[in-house]
Amino acid sequence: MQTSGIGFVIYTFVAVTLGLYFAYAAVQGDLGVLRRLEVQAEHAHLDEQRAALKAQVERLQNKTRRLSDDFLDLDLLDERAREVLGMMRPSDLVIR
Repeated sequence: MQTSGIGFVIYTFVAVTLGLYFAYAAVQGDLGVLRRLEVQAEHAHLDEQRAALKAQVERLQNKTRRLSDDFLDLDLLDERAREVLGMMRPSDLVIR
């Protein structure tokens, strides 16, 4: 009778230990709940970055199109010549 009592204790200990191990792995493991939350937060952050980069690309494509030979925006050309090359019109006044 004493042997079956010890066997039951060992069986229970092993079962509880395995249960705790799998519970820990489900929460803290590589594929656990906390890792999933981290991945979702990173996904949201990367989506925001992608949207910002997409808007920047669209602005640059628009500016490039406006400076192309097919569609020349004279105001933009004048602005860029003033900013990049430091050019000015003869009628402009420079105040220092």
